[in-house]
Amino acid sequence: MKKQPVKYIFVFGGVLSGLGKGIIASSIGFLLKTVGLKITIHKLDPYLNVDPGTMNPYQHGEVFVLDDGSETDLDLGHYERFIGESLSKDNTTSSGKIYWDVLQRERKGDYLGETIQVIPHITDEIKRRIVDVNPRRKFDVVITEVGGTVGDIEGQPFYEAIRQLILEKGKENVLVIHTTLLPFIYAAGEMKTKPTQHSVMRLREIGLEPDLLVCRTENNHHLNKKLKKKLSLFCNVNMDHVFESPDVDTIYEIPIILNNQGFDSVILNLLGLIKKASNGNLELLKKSIHFYKNPKNSVNIAVCGKYNSLHDAYKSILEAFIHAGIKNNVEVNVKWIDTEKLEKSKELEKIFFDVDGILIPGGFGDRGIEGKILSSKFARENNIPFFGICLGLQCAIIDFARNKCNLKNANSTEFDRKTVKPVVDLMYGQKRVKSKGATMRLGSYKCNIKSGTKAYKAYKKKIIYERHRHRFEVNNKFVKILESSGLVLSGINKKLNLVEIIEIKDHPWFLGVQFHPELKSRIVDVHPLFSDFIFAADKYNATK
Repeated sequence: MKKQPVKYIFVFGGVLSGLGKGIIASSIGFLLKTVGLKITIHKLDPYLNVDPGTMNPYQHGEVFVLDDGSETDLDLGHYERFIGESLSKDNTTSSGKIYWDVLQRERKGDYLGETIQVIPHITDEIKRRIVDVNPRRKFDVVITEVGGTVGDIEGQPFYEAIRQLILEKGKENVLVIHTTLLPFIYAAGEMKTKPTQHSVMRLREIGLEPDLLVCRTENNHHLNKKLKKKLSLFCNVNMDHVFESPDVDTIYEIPIILNNQGFDSVILNLLGLIKKASNGNLELLKKSIHFYKNPKNSVNIAVCGKYNSLHDAYKSILEAFIHAGIKNNVEVNVKWIDTEKLEKSKELEKIFFDVDGILIPGGFGDRGIEGKILSSKFARENNIPFFGICLGLQCAIIDFARNKCNLKNANSTEFDRKTVKPVVDLMYGQKRVKSKGATMRLGSYKCNIKSGTKAYKAYKKKIIYERHRHRFEVNNKFVKILESSGLVLSGINKKLNLVEIIEIKDHPWFLGVQFHPELKSRIVDVHPLFSDFIFAADKYNATK
């Protein structure tokens, strides 16, 4: 029997950025997986950075690290959380990476003296990467999201490459989905379709035509039959192929809302795909949303971070809170703590009085660092559940060394290069590194967990693999004094002889990890450390 050709779905965005293209792409992946199809998701980013690893979180949100160490866009996090699979470097491409690779090949003479041009050399490389994300054709469907907005000058090679690919693969095997905005103009008292019309016009000018429209709506102003008819007429899209993506309480509602509109059925029909078998995840998702909207209790978690004004910088942590809240049937409220102000405040009890748990996330630099160390100290001394992630573990180590080991000037060489008690220090292999891009300890590493610890109670196994992104580590020269003062080193990387997890034995729940557990949490597979942290916070709340 002849194997069915691979199907390709492209998700574009129009009018403006931030409409949720990544959530739509992820939702498509989720819905197609629920009917037994094998899918993967790919991101094309038009920026000229090779990857987001050196980009400011205020500009680009968090950097999402994959198992293979790739530093990627936060949309890769959405993909993994929705489809429940770990992705790789092949699932993400930037303009910078494409130009970099093409020019390196040109320098080696691979093009035999040709004049290197956007067409065909750059567009051919883009097409190759779209196709190569599906080695040995193990996936039925490849979903590709194009970053940015239609009309952006840096995105033009991507759209041209996709136009060419549609011709090569056959229009019957490709679907173009365009996400756009339907703004409500309060002065006129109506929603306007003109921005969508112009966005589709820009798309058609470059030889592409949307098969489906997904219209972002806001504030209970919904897409109706009249608007669908107008969009169908002016955008040349079947009226039944115009869908709505409204405001929701949580992004995990989007697959359900699209499914209720028959979105996935239209995709299956247009691509000639057949349902194979249901995996039941749609029903599990509906149950999760029910628990999310009907919690039995609520807890307040203080997040003592650096980028509090841009919550996308901690996107995976916030999503992990949602997952853990659903698992424990509690609502997780985040209280953002400015640790720079904390350094100057003498009223820590007032700042933390309504808090049921304290979390210090990862980060770089010394801004607000003493406030983070004070947060660890306050949680430790007041038996408040504490979770330190990456930098958070290092802050806990500094606090413990100063206040329990009597190492008064203990510090990290990241914050004080001349400290005489460097309880946290640069990894030996990092000391001669000059380049900033992709040079940290990145990706998945093995960790051995000690029995009888809180970490073992959470994971229920002795060997785990977690994702890392850092340069500094606990200094092994101080391990003995830390342990003799009551610190438990519950997780160790034996191969590198590095501390991975710490905890305090006589504390209700005080845990620090050198890795980033938030990167592996899923709504149907909650990360055990986040689940136990929120459980401990709920228990602490009940005792107040």
